[in-house]
Amino acid sequence: MVIILNVILFYSIAILRYICRTYNVADHWYPKDSVKQAHVDEYLEWQHTNTRGDCALYCLHKVFWPLIVGKPINEQRVAQLEKRMMITLDLIDNVWLKNKTFLSGNEISISDIVGICEIEQTRMAGFDPYANRPNLSKWKMRTASYLNPYYEEANEIVEIYVAKYNKKYGKPNSKI
Repeated sequence: MVIILNVILFYSIAILRYICRTYNVADHWYPKDSVKQAHVDEYLEWQHTNTRGDCALYCLHKVFWPLIVGKPINEQRVAQLEKRMMITLDLIDNVWLKNKTFLSGNEISISDIVGICEIEQTRMAGFDPYANRPNLSKWKMRTASYLNPYYEEANEIVEIYVAKYNKKYGKPNSKI
């Protein structure tokens, strides 16, 4: 939850759009131009049931749910979720990033912030989302570079969990 000038918002996409519309941020984050804004919105709407849904559910079932309930991983469910997630990551690599520098065009936007956060969390479950996905891998490097030093600061906890996972289970062994 975020409270800004008595406006209470609970969801990240709404918060990001509100900040971009209300404060003087660079136009590329959420363009005022209707066509460019529509491209940002298109990814933001798509990602709810794709990038966010698939990556978050995969991590939830592979890492967090077993920790919370103290039961073993449901390998069949994780395999189903991984298959869906791989389709989504392939779509991002081959469709969303085809002939584009960033998810919504050739300038970074809030869609890239949202996308990279969702994709990076899969690394905490020992998955390498960038393996054999050249467009996705290059996009990750561009996005992280643009957002640094804040990207590294925000990802410190992810890196801690990735290191713990790798120590316990070994390096990611993607099935791609």
